[in-house]
Amino acid sequence: MDRKIAIIGAGVSGLIACKYTLSKGFHPIVFEAESSIGGVWSKTLKSTKLQTSKGSYRFADFPWPSSVTEDFPDHRQVYEYLQAYARHFDLLKHINFNNKVVGIEYEGASEAEMQSWSFWSGNGEPFSSTRKWKVHVQDINTLSTEIYEVDFVILCLGRFSGLPNIPEFPPNKGPEAFHGKVIHSMEYAAMDDESAAKFIEGKKVTVVGFQKSALDIANECAAANGVENPCTVLYRTECWTILDSFAWGVHMKNLYGNRFSELLVHKPGEGLLLSILATMLSPVRWCFSKFVESDLRRRLPLAKFGMVPKQSFFENKNSCLIPTLPEKFYGKVEEGSIRLKKAPSFSFCKDGVVIDGNEAAPIQTDLVILATGFRGDKKLKDIFVSQTFQDCISGTPKAAVPLYRDCIHPRIPQLAVMGFADSGSKVFTSEMKCLWLVELLDRKFKLPRIKEMEKDAEKWVAYWKQYSGRYYRKSCLLSTNIWYNDQLCKDMGWNPKRKKGFFAELFEPYGPMDYVAP
Repeated sequence: MDRKIAIIGAGVSGLIACKYTLSKGFHPIVFEAESSIGGVWSKTLKSTKLQTSKGSYRFADFPWPSSVTEDFPDHRQVYEYLQAYARHFDLLKHINFNNKVVGIEYEGASEAEMQSWSFWSGNGEPFSSTRKWKVHVQDINTLSTEIYEVDFVILCLGRFSGLPNIPEFPPNKGPEAFHGKVIHSMEYAAMDDESAAKFIEGKKVTVVGFQKSALDIANECAAANGVENPCTVLYRTECWTILDSFAWGVHMKNLYGNRFSELLVHKPGEGLLLSILATMLSPVRWCFSKFVESDLRRRLPLAKFGMVPKQSFFENKNSCLIPTLPEKFYGKVEEGSIRLKKAPSFSFCKDGVVIDGNEAAPIQTDLVILATGFRGDKKLKDIFVSQTFQDCISGTPKAAVPLYRDCIHPRIPQLAVMGFADSGSKVFTSEMKCLWLVELLDRKFKLPRIKEMEKDAEKWVAYWKQYSGRYYRKSCLLSTNIWYNDQLCKDMGWNPKRKKGFFAELFEPYGPMDYVAP
């Protein structure tokens, strides 16, 4: 089978997509703009560790080496694990490094013709003998451009890299007004350990943000500069943070990683019985949340520093917004090497940062690091040459990226998106999606009509709006991972019930090993 499949990106999702398309006899060509695999793991902070335990962050058919004994491996161990996976399945020879895809365009069907289709790609088939994708690829070293013609495209761009999210500021109140240095966390992460250490040494650093990168950077700055040059962390909203995977000695998986926990929430496409159950069991959901919150209040000095969130732990979890604290983070807050400042908005002045227009008391600083996230949605949009496809993939300002099964856009033929939704484990989620995708490519099942796929995608957007609030565009699957995987299993003809026995099925946590391909 000589179907050519372009895979854009050699991070976690790209490696998995390459492995599974090869397993079905397709011909994958992976384009990676960097000189190595691993995506965000190839360029990260010295102190970064997994936020998910290695038991969840693993390939179903490739275990962690016995030499990795930590439950939360560091970034070097994660990177080596990905490298070992690529070598084991002989993936490296299919990857074109230092090759940046600057655009993709679909040829063989007019926009008017595509608008009239009732089925994805016109007939519901993943391939066409006449319609192809043209992939424009630039060699990073020579700047020359080559065009590849392929039968299918898998976008594995990742939403946490590449295109930084830079806040907007009023005129003359942005970084240009500041006499110090302003960078994004992406630039800091790209430095080698020695260069990064020298870059922050002896400086008063202000870090903007309160998710994982912000906390890790602040911790590194505090360790380097101590109380003499404290690091200031500007945050907009207090959010729940965790120390490990336990609450009062109970593993979080037993609270939030089994089928019972998913009975507590309303799910997209659920029937009447499940809807009634979710309503009746909502007090249990509240109890679970308060149980975890009480343990975090006990173990962390949240009240002392005004860091008790107004929203529940459940709300943060449903938005995939629960970072793991670096070691001794609040110990550094106690000693004064980290200062926490709430800043619903901020701007720059000559000497530093101004909170809420309080120009009389600017935060004196030498360096500002913006750990303000990335524009994954714009990166996804900009890869398309066609304005129509750009508009399709963007959706509307009031909707998340409208993907069926979080993989296929009903109006964009012969293309899939991998790794765009947020979840507890990128490996676990991407592997399930790739299993589903290659079964589709192998014609083991067909997609429903375009209108049906769009209705299904709308139900998921409604679910995210209900439980994730203003963060619905993150497409967080953390609280409905099993329910989501059930849909994929049913499509592939698998039994979605993967446990042995009623109680095991209801109360045992689900993980990667439950979905090993039959």
